[in-house]
Amino acid sequence: MDLLTTIFVTFFAGMGAGLGTGFAGMSAAAVISPLLIHFLGIDPYMAVGIALSSDVLASAISAYTYGKHKNLDIKNGLIMMVSVLLFTVVGSYVSSLVPSATMGNFSVFMTFLLGIKFIVKPVMTTKESMSAVSAKKRAIQSVICGVLIGFICGFVGAGGGMMMLLILTSVLGYELKTAVGTSVFIMTFTALTGAFSHFAIGGLPDVTVWVLCIVFTLIWARIAAVFANKATPKTLNRVTGVILVILGIVVMIF
Repeated sequence: MDLLTTIFVTFFAGMGAGLGTGFAGMSAAAVISPLLIHFLGIDPYMAVGIALSSDVLASAISAYTYGKHKNLDIKNGLIMMVSVLLFTVVGSYVSSLVPSATMGNFSVFMTFLLGIKFIVKPVMTTKESMSAVSAKKRAIQSVICGVLIGFICGFVGAGGGMMMLLILTSVLGYELKTAVGTSVFIMTFTALTGAFSHFAIGGLPDVTVWVLCIVFTLIWARIAAVFANKATPKTLNRVTGVILVILGIVVMIF
């Protein structure tokens, strides 16, 4: 494998994944996996493992940045995370019992459509309206939505970050920055679990590709998160929408 080609592909894969994570809490797997498979001939199972491990630090640094700007709901994020992890396992089990249906493009189409949604109908919820919801009601909503997200992700096999962002903004009524911050906080732990499982089962991937993807995704996620937390809600909606649409189109091509 040519080193220059490897650096070039992993740079753009990491950039796309990092921007998607920092701006929208999107899973790196939606961008990194198809590019590694298509251009570097990486085994699909290993490509997903590399993407998930790239997600861990990128989501963690994004969550730290959003938390630093008070755009993170840790309490309800933890509640939702437990539900998501448990019902991802349930969804995976149910999926194994159902006749196989090709739904691998689910997260890609969702990324594209969610980008359109942010451009056409931006999320303009304020923190004041968020605080009007009682803690008990918010906790119950978090459990129910976590169950839904986890089951769909386990059944379909993708779309976790986008599902969380959509439900946090549309169903739970989160302000966009807090929704992304909470989403990347949850993604840190779900990605860690997924990456550990992949490498425990399939062994370690190509170290050069692995390290480059992690580093480039981390750098771009940090840049995106810093910009996102300083941007106005209107600007953030538009930038997030444009990035999701572009990433959706690029991944659909491959």
